[in-house]
Amino acid sequence: MPNKLLPSLDHLATAVLLLDDQSRIAFLNPAAEHLFAVSHSNLLGHPLQHAFTHADQLWVAVQSALSSNAAHIEHDLMLGAHTLTTKLHLSCTVTPLHLEGYALLLEFHTIDRPLKMAREEQMLDQTQANRMLLRNLAHEIKNPLGGIRGAAQLLEQELERPALREYTQVVIQEADRLRSLMEKLLTPQHVPHFSALNIHEVLERVRSVVLAELPESLLIQRDYDLSLPELHGDKEQLIQVVLNIVRNAAQAMKGHGIITFRTRISRQVTLMKKLHRLAISVQIIDNGPGIPTHLRDKIFYPLVSGRADGHGLGLTLAQDFVSQHQGSIEFESEPGRTCFTVMLPLTNMEKKS
Repeated sequence: MPNKLLPSLDHLATAVLLLDDQSRIAFLNPAAEHLFAVSHSNLLGHPLQHAFTHADQLWVAVQSALSSNAAHIEHDLMLGAHTLTTKLHLSCTVTPLHLEGYALLLEFHTIDRPLKMAREEQMLDQTQANRMLLRNLAHEIKNPLGGIRGAAQLLEQELERPALREYTQVVIQEADRLRSLMEKLLTPQHVPHFSALNIHEVLERVRSVVLAELPESLLIQRDYDLSLPELHGDKEQLIQVVLNIVRNAAQAMKGHGIITFRTRISRQVTLMKKLHRLAISVQIIDNGPGIPTHLRDKIFYPLVSGRADGHGLGLTLAQDFVSQHQGSIEFESEPGRTCFTVMLPLTNMEKKS
């Protein structure tokens, strides 16, 4: 038993695991406990593959290090833990050891933070571009659309055969539909009114609205951390954020499926390039078919929708409202599970009037 090894590992800032010759976890340092949100007593003695979820890639790295008797580095590792709601994006170095009781040393480094900061920068740029697009649409579409509708009405009055009026009605109805879309796009945003609120009141309001629309075919489950403190925000905006996400999920599942609301506290979170000691994590999880691959990079763009009758504004507005709260909105999607995560900082945000 190496007496000097374990105390030195305890003081490392990086997460470290030691495996025995049966690939069972024989030691983890405090940094690993923090990274995987688990105490050492809950992992010690467990086989590596049972201790984590989505561990196939890690297991391949372990086998490679053992077979070659040399260090193996996995630069792009997605790893889940039973105590975590999302997978971790990590790099991992697996090093064989020749010490009594220990066969392998696994050292993990998180690479989420720089990627997350880059995504947030992209979100800010995208939100500004979306607003510019909406302003341009006001000038390019509004006036011609009114002219098209007026011309169709005049043409209808001149038609002698009633059957032909069916075609002018199509033009008028489509013009009205586009005008309604333009009103949604171009309506000036109201100035947010920030006040103390309970995030669970927001979720419960959305739950009641959606279940009133689909009372029998949709199940909305709650997984709340009831100890969460109040945050400062615009209640109506946050209701609209969650409602837009949930309605998209319900429509993707054709009204049949399970949606889960999950709330948790997150620590040391960087949002909008600012480090926050605490933030509230709100997750909306559904068991639907998932977001199509070709839409994932542009799902927050206006006028992008996976439905023929969709206007593609719900997530654009959700992103804009979350941005006004200095938060972030992200998603993970695969067939059978889509998870939108809204992060809201717990700070004394200035009230805006």
